[in-house]
Amino acid sequence: MIDVKHLSKWYGRLLAVDNITFHVDKGMIVGFLGPNGAGKSTTLKVLTCYLPATAGKVAIAGHDVLEDSLAVRRNIGYMPEAVPLYPEMRVRELLMFRAAMRDIPPRDRKSAVDRAADRCWLSVPDNVMRRRVGELSRGYKQRVGLAEALLHNPPVLVLDEPTIGLDPNQIRAMRELIQQLGQDHTIILSSHILAEVEQTCNHIIVIAGGQIVADGTPEQLRKKVSGPSQVLAELRGAEPAELAKAVGAIGGVHKVDASPIGDWTRLAIECDGKNDRRAEVYRLVAEKGWQLRELKHTGGSLEDFFVQVTYKQNMQSAGRLAQ
Repeated sequence: MIDVKHLSKWYGRLLAVDNITFHVDKGMIVGFLGPNGAGKSTTLKVLTCYLPATAGKVAIAGHDVLEDSLAVRRNIGYMPEAVPLYPEMRVRELLMFRAAMRDIPPRDRKSAVDRAADRCWLSVPDNVMRRRVGELSRGYKQRVGLAEALLHNPPVLVLDEPTIGLDPNQIRAMRELIQQLGQDHTIILSSHILAEVEQTCNHIIVIAGGQIVADGTPEQLRKKVSGPSQVLAELRGAEPAELAKAVGAIGGVHKVDASPIGDWTRLAIECDGKNDRRAEVYRLVAEKGWQLRELKHTGGSLEDFFVQVTYKQNMQSAGRLAQ
């Protein structure tokens, strides 16, 4: 549905997007992840025909964004980071106006607006459709912006920072809404909020310094985290120092930190590489007759991977600028 090949975008002497290539299949929810200034919004603006590319080719649903931009706009729904809304208009009035701008036939506009409003939970419980846009909370304004993008029922949705400025309850509601929309639409959304992307998307593209530095499922990216893994255990039956010493003698364990928690001791066990030493810890506990109430392995997180790859890319970019 989305095909990007060797895309570059210059702003004068600033290279914002540097020769990136990626593909999004039908039915995917893709998180476009990166730090501020990485090139996320610029890429999405090229995808949605708001900006021309300096080099490369982009196609949406088989239509080239430069050669057939009207067909691209018919196949795409775009929700920008700052949703442009008319505060003096009522929500239904605004959506009917947007439907007319979308060339939806007059006889179909009411049904298109009602369908989009229902999907974005604007009809219930307080019938937001009758209220003025300027009176709405930030969360409802985001829903109105998403309803606008859905009016013509496009196969592709492009959402730029859809949860920015929302409170935790609004973020959860927006996340659930995006997951529901993913059943019928191909979605690409940009964000720098790791938890949002990990819980919403089934594929992730990481961009830093204008270049793609990682591409895969959340699980695939977590497995690429370099550095030691850790086992957390809560035990009792001996003094903290004795517990730490015994566990530290297990092969593959090179550091153990002990923290008393009441009658229990919490051990943070650092292991070589990506080794998981829970089985060895359990056998030791059984042999010693100690009590165990928690034993879990904490491998690399998406946050760890994000920090590693973006830091490395930023250092390389800084090196190129220094030259």
